[in-house]
Amino acid sequence: MSEPMLTVDNLLKHYAGAERNVFDGISFDVPKGKVLVIIGPSGSGKSTLLRCVAGLEPIQGGTIALNGQVIDRGEPGNEKSGRAKRSSQLRTKIGMVFQSYDLFPNRTVLGNITMAPVMVQKRPKPDVEREAMELLKRVGLADRAQAKPHELSGGQRQRVAICRALIEHPELMLMDEVTAALDPEMVHEVLDVVLELADAGQTMLIVTHEMQFARAIADKIIMIDSGGIVETSDDPEAFFAHPTTQRAQEFLRTFEFSRHRRTEKDGAGAQTT
Repeated sequence: MSEPMLTVDNLLKHYAGAERNVFDGISFDVPKGKVLVIIGPSGSGKSTLLRCVAGLEPIQGGTIALNGQVIDRGEPGNEKSGRAKRSSQLRTKIGMVFQSYDLFPNRTVLGNITMAPVMVQKRPKPDVEREAMELLKRVGLADRAQAKPHELSGGQRQRVAICRALIEHPELMLMDEVTAALDPEMVHEVLDVVLELADAGQTMLIVTHEMQFARAIADKIIMIDSGGIVETSDDPEAFFAHPTTQRAQEFLRTFEFSRHRRTEKDGAGAQTT
């Protein structure tokens, strides 16, 4: 198996004033070039976990390491986010795509994608714009480069957000429910882009409620609930077909589609099927 790109060890997350920890010492790793998908019920902390890895949330215990280098170390009572302690170079190694897009409304599609590389990484603008156009072509949006976010559909905006993360050349991509805010017909246009990234060997940590997508893309599955890991599997097919824990069985059962049709009555009162 590949060497771990991301290693989370004994992570402890607690909000001041809360009765329980969000995470109570969880550990996992993401191998280079692989996709780890995190699932679990609403409120289990899936998005918070991604925010901790991204350095957007402080941790109160444990460590987060990228390629063997510890980038965040928790301390009891810590309220300072890990990102504030990371160098700008280290920050760009982890890209994150949020479910809410977070595009700048007054900038064009091209401007949204090129702003950080030009202003933060100080890369030459012509080079960045050329690469941005290649990314837009890759996701089928080259003809929308000069459009503003409000002129795009939800699926198009999410694809722009993915391009914005990719242009910084992240070693690890975090994706937080990237289809949650989309209409059903727009979901596949985003999922197809993510599947293409996985096929290209992009290391990713993904939170999703789309179980069919999780099953299709994951190299490894983790289910979390009540502050800990319920079940982990390096064989997603086996996990979805035969989860070993009762809690995972109960959770996956909620996604099963009932095949029983409702019984209708015709005008004479006879039942039809």
